[in-house]
Amino acid sequence: MLTQLKVTNFAIADHIEILFEAGMTVLSGETGAGKSIILDALGLALGDRADTSMVRHGEEKAEISAVFELENQHEAAKWLSGHDMEEGSQCILRRIITSEGRSRSYINGRPCPLQNLKAIGELLIDIHSQHEHQSLLKKDKHRDILDEFGQLDELSTEVSHRYRAWSEKAQQLAQIESSQDELEARLQLLKFQVDEFDKLALLEDEVIRLEHEQSELSHAELLLNKAHEAFGFCYEGDVNAAGMISSATHALQNLPAENNKLSEALTLLNDAQILIDEASNSLREFVESFELDPEKLQRTEDRLSAIYQLARKHRCNPEELPETHFKLSREMKQYLDGDHNIEQLQHDVNALKSSYLAAAEKQRTLRAEQAYRLEVNVADQLAILEMKTLQFKVNIQPLDNNKLSQNGLDTIEFLISTNPGQPAKSLNKIASGGELSRISLAIQVVIARNSTIPTLVFDEVDVGIGGGTAQTVGRLLKSLGNCGQVICVTHLPQVASQGEHHFFISKKLEDGKIRSYINLLDEAARTREIARMLGGITITEQTLAHAKEMLNCF
Repeated sequence: MLTQLKVTNFAIADHIEILFEAGMTVLSGETGAGKSIILDALGLALGDRADTSMVRHGEEKAEISAVFELENQHEAAKWLSGHDMEEGSQCILRRIITSEGRSRSYINGRPCPLQNLKAIGELLIDIHSQHEHQSLLKKDKHRDILDEFGQLDELSTEVSHRYRAWSEKAQQLAQIESSQDELEARLQLLKFQVDEFDKLALLEDEVIRLEHEQSELSHAELLLNKAHEAFGFCYEGDVNAAGMISSATHALQNLPAENNKLSEALTLLNDAQILIDEASNSLREFVESFELDPEKLQRTEDRLSAIYQLARKHRCNPEELPETHFKLSREMKQYLDGDHNIEQLQHDVNALKSSYLAAAEKQRTLRAEQAYRLEVNVADQLAILEMKTLQFKVNIQPLDNNKLSQNGLDTIEFLISTNPGQPAKSLNKIASGGELSRISLAIQVVIARNSTIPTLVFDEVDVGIGGGTAQTVGRLLKSLGNCGQVICVTHLPQVASQGEHHFFISKKLEDGKIRSYINLLDEAARTREIARMLGGITITEQTLAHAKEMLNCF
């Protein structure tokens, strides 16, 4: 439950701190005193949208923090643990808004995105607005109320997800079917292109090898002539390198005196002789083994021509042909086996539709069961609210032409009959503003009783109600507080008098600035506040006595 709310530099409040307890807590005050500040601040701590106007004039930032105790709140504790944000038995939500428009959010001191505040907030607190009765005029709200009452939200989310999966796949199939001729032409082209690559059967690094081979074969005669010429210079002919080196070596042998320089020269000449011999052997082997092969040259050039032609056709370098082959083969496979395969897509669409229908039929059955329960529960509350003759009905009808939707197979609408024997009709056709308020309150009380959320906030849900009915509303809210925590903003003394804790909200002009204050009322102050709510500005002994009587009754 909510145990503490701290507000700093928010709207007209410079600093407010409220300690909440279990049971029913009442917030009251004069019109414009700032009751909305408390709920607006609480809404920000729970992830509502912020703007710079919320920051108190002249201040750099506003800060709100809300502290919740998690005793027996297993879902909230599980969520915090799953996001690595657990902190003992408490959950502290904190929000900072700067005058420049920036916003920061924290859960138990850890920075987090705004959606995380909303997610954990939905598990901790439920706020029922004074304007909720207006939303009853929207049929979509009726569906949400029924799902919340019947705890069908998880199933409805699953139905929505399955519908989107089916719808997206069905749209894909429709697009492919509408462009089937183009796709077939593309597939035929891909098959032809891939077949060309398959027939070419290009090997890895084949282009480099063939180009080297082609260069060697095309210059074969020149290479052979030059090898003969080089061999002649080395070993044959009247003057050759081997003979000249041999003569030079002979000249330096058996000299009468030893000389280091000449000895070094002789050693180098001997080495040169060895190198000349090795070079001559290599040249001889080349000349003897080399054969002119015009046919091989022709085959090599034909192979390279086919490779170059295919590269030009696909506008790529010859070295890039293997990658192009892979891409085209992959695309063809996708057309044959993947997202463009109509037969496979039709199978997928049918399977997804069957999955959706199974969940939607289950949803339809459960909604019908919960609709009856909701009718009975709301009727009980309407009787308590002095509307015994009003009949409340949840009308569930199949969608037109058996359409499918992300919300299921049916439309859901709340109908009422204000007089016995008259057919039930839409709320917006026959319900007055006061009736809508009481119907809304009855529904909210029913939903709250079925809720696992520990803290319920009611923001002037008693608007348009008075007299004995207001007293009954107070009893209903107090009974909800007996099971947890109820925080109620009210302007009715019949409701306020039944609270177990009562805060008074006021505003004062100090140092040229308006400041908002909130005070927990003791018994005497509470009597005066109830008297003010009964009689207005002038409090008489009669209104004080009436206030005491009301407080003593509860």
